[in-house]
Amino acid sequence: MVRRSTPRRFGVLGSGDVGQALAKGLTGNGYEVRIGTRSPGKLAKFSKSTGIQEASFQEVASWAEALVLAVLGQAALEAIKLAGPGNLRGKLVIDTTNPISKEPPDDGVLRYFTGPNESLMERLQTAYPEVGFVKAFNSVGSTLMVHPILSGGPPTMFYCGNDAGAKATVAQLLEQFGWEPADMGGVTAARAWNRWRNCGASPDSATTTGCMRFGCCARNRLLSTLEVN
Repeated sequence: MVRRSTPRRFGVLGSGDVGQALAKGLTGNGYEVRIGTRSPGKLAKFSKSTGIQEASFQEVASWAEALVLAVLGQAALEAIKLAGPGNLRGKLVIDTTNPISKEPPDDGVLRYFTGPNESLMERLQTAYPEVGFVKAFNSVGSTLMVHPILSGGPPTMFYCGNDAGAKATVAQLLEQFGWEPADMGGVTAARAWNRWRNCGASPDSATTTGCMRFGCCARNRLLSTLEVN
């Protein structure tokens, strides 16, 4: 998949904490941003305070040059359908989702609706091969996604995907957001994120980045996980 230029218009699909945090972060770094919601008017207060226009998923996807998928993992495929697959063709889509099940944790361990030899992003990429999915931001809470300040220095953010051009854009974006980007390879690398998140931190907890504070250690740990499988 070839892209002619770095995208300047980003659409965010999802109106929760993650979607709002990344929409504000993108705007703060000079990108044009619109945010999608399935409930018209839900983001009226957010739009008024930030100047970020809300619209339907389809309208946002049609307008944007690149997108952020920021919905619950259970709703990821539905969100793509609402946005219109044709509106995503040839575009970067940053996948922030996790395949967390509706079921409660089992003895403190999160449950997932994907198996050990697959990932949600693989399902998305298989269903929509002409979309440049890149997994990122799914291993950290929304309060730390943009310009995190940690005692160990700039933290490491893992990302993966099959499209080299899309990944280059994400690496640049991560640096703008104050992260040290670490390319973990193709979409199959996303499988390791699922089990690694089972360290016990909640999705919105600051401790989700505890093991990322020292980039080399975190990268080596994930690489070891991938090698085992």
